[in-house]
Amino acid sequence: MSTGTEPRTYGNWGKPQSAGLFGLGSIGTAILLGGLMLTVIVVMTSGLLEGLVVGAVVGIVLLAVLTKDSHGKNVVDRVTARVGWWSARSRGANVYRSGPLGAAPWGTHQLPGLAAPIRLTEHIDSYRRPFAMLYTPATASYSVVIATEPDGAALVDTEQIDSWVADWGLWLSNLGDEVGLIAASVTVETAPDSGARLRREVTMQLDPNAHTLAREMLQQVVQEYPASSSTVRAFVTLTFKASNSSGGKRREAPEVANDLAARLPGFTRTLQSTGAGAAVPLDAAGLCEVVRVAYDPDAAAMIDDAHALGEPVHLDWTDVGPSAAEASWDGYTHDSGFSRTWAMTVAPRGTVQSGILSRLLAPHPDIARKRVSVLYRPIESARAAALVEADLSAASFRVTSTTKPAARASLAVRAAAATAKEEASGAGLVQFGLLVTATVSDPADAADAAAAVTNLGAASRLRLRPVYGSQDSAFAAALPLGLVLPKHLKIPVEMRGGL
Repeated sequence: MSTGTEPRTYGNWGKPQSAGLFGLGSIGTAILLGGLMLTVIVVMTSGLLEGLVVGAVVGIVLLAVLTKDSHGKNVVDRVTARVGWWSARSRGANVYRSGPLGAAPWGTHQLPGLAAPIRLTEHIDSYRRPFAMLYTPATASYSVVIATEPDGAALVDTEQIDSWVADWGLWLSNLGDEVGLIAASVTVETAPDSGARLRREVTMQLDPNAHTLAREMLQQVVQEYPASSSTVRAFVTLTFKASNSSGGKRREAPEVANDLAARLPGFTRTLQSTGAGAAVPLDAAGLCEVVRVAYDPDAAAMIDDAHALGEPVHLDWTDVGPSAAEASWDGYTHDSGFSRTWAMTVAPRGTVQSGILSRLLAPHPDIARKRVSVLYRPIESARAAALVEADLSAASFRVTSTTKPAARASLAVRAAAATAKEEASGAGLVQFGLLVTATVSDPADAADAAAAVTNLGAASRLRLRPVYGSQDSAFAAALPLGLVLPKHLKIPVEMRGGL
């Protein structure tokens, strides 16, 4: 981080890697050594030809692990994704039909895929504010959603922005000390403004005795302004496990709700100092509207009109899902929208300034609705020290295992050493990822939206890759539902990283 009058810069993040030979991880190195031993044994017992065959097979497997594309995906990852997609499509798991005429026996519009088992309840916090609590049975976790009104950086002094960023870093660091918290996410959604609120406000304030020119001017503003305006909404989702400690007693929903009711005011109060603006818990009705509009964008206009007229919107959790949805290899069709979701594969290299994501978060004319979700997994303070030391040892091993280490390997050692020093000084450790969902009303516009996301990602120095074969799951993960993707994987993340 720089000092003085120069703009502050941030960075020093890295992807965890296990130590290994020739660019392999610990598991890959074990496969290499085991394959060499097996080859020697086969040569000694069966002959040279059989040994060469075994060695060739081991070499092909290792080559598939070592051959990676620009996103860090090796041949094994791509083949596994393709096979999983073929299996899901052959079983018809990529097609969803709900409602009275759907394939589901319950006859409601329940959420599809990973979000299907989620249950919603509403409770009251210690400030007497209603809040929605989501329960995910697959991971035994509970989530709460906080709606925020970001202040934005327009006409804001640099000192204030630096203060917001510092407070945000402190807020993230403190998440590692929160009992039971396993994940957090920040979702920023941009969408076209229907103009219903503007029409209602002007109609209520318009004086019938005003000058004709003034009335005509206001009417023209009401008609033309919404065509080029957008709404920006932000949500912070916090996910907690059912038990407070590893191996502890599993708590039921009422006990968790009472605990979160007492802790939510602290979360909302500290969020306000990070530039998030007014932060309030999202109630059940508000969360139902957010999810319903995500799966059916055309419903946004009707919901806005109802709010503008002061009429309540009656939505039940069992009716917020799509009536029809179909996932393809690189897209997701749902009710009145077509979406494509990208995942960040490489974070910005080097150092960046605080506004690095501003263009990615801002509305774009080629994208009807855009959702950017930053996913965080705080690491407990007790584990953080061991992890940073392991990363430092792995980086040092990769440098010392060869006589001519790559420049990137040497930089990784310095970055790992700096991270270990900061952690020893009291800094928190957080794993993070990023998902970008672009939704259009006409699939013919998907190509323009994809090009826009690619350009926005490049402007933010991100490397984005479509979530091939899992578009429906990635779409749900980008919503403020508290889904923790690593806990839904059949192959643990640690094993994947070990290759």
